[in-house]
Amino acid sequence: MKLLIVNPNISESVTALIGAEARRAASPGVELTTLTAALGVAYIETRAEAAVGAFATLNLLAEHYEGHDAAVIAAFGDPGLAAAREMLPIPVVGLTEAALMSAAMLGGRFSIIAISRRIRAWYQETVDMHGLCGRLASIRCLDEVLANIASVQTDKSEQLLALCETAVREDGADVLIIAGAPLAGLARSIADSVPVPLVDGVSSAVRHAESLVALGPRSATAGSYAPPPEKDWTGLPSALGCLIGRK
Repeated sequence: MKLLIVNPNISESVTALIGAEARRAASPGVELTTLTAALGVAYIETRAEAAVGAFATLNLLAEHYEGHDAAVIAAFGDPGLAAAREMLPIPVVGLTEAALMSAAMLGGRFSIIAISRRIRAWYQETVDMHGLCGRLASIRCLDEVLANIASVQTDKSEQLLALCETAVREDGADVLIIAGAPLAGLARSIADSVPVPLVDGVSSAVRHAESLVALGPRSATAGSYAPPPEKDWTGLPSALGCLIGRK
């Protein structure tokens, strides 16, 4: 099995964190390809940044999906996920959706631990899109400028652990989602310090992707996720244009 993992942010250091956690989570024999967006921002916090990240992600998926059994969009908020599923003939999994589905199977209400306050609106909208707002206990987030996105786990370790404890004690969370690619692997390292299950988006996405490949679903030829219709196009990277325009 071969999985393609795309980081919609431009941070190679974050891609390294994603790759390390993905390798820890993947089953023996599963091959991983990790790629970093060629354009965009260091980490996505806003709707506008997510739109740019989605475009960068779709470009990489179009160029590299062949030879892979499934793909993972490795940014919380899943930029471009629905479009990628519509476009590609292989399963596509996003960090948020995978983490939400895992959390829903581990407890009643969940909280999300995030890296910035600005990111809350986008995360809230993503949870709402999946119809799980009724199970969202809270979104707890750091409220400080991040000097180095790749080292936020170590730089803000005490604050992140305090957010976890507050979400359990004050918000009534049964499960905590440690959100965002820059926090990949943190759930594994602090699991013994938090009294409820922790969910990591990268490991959840990798495992869900493996499951979908094993289930062997057919590609849609009807419905809203059928391939886009043929039409003229111009100005797009050729691989993306050929998938969207089907010409």
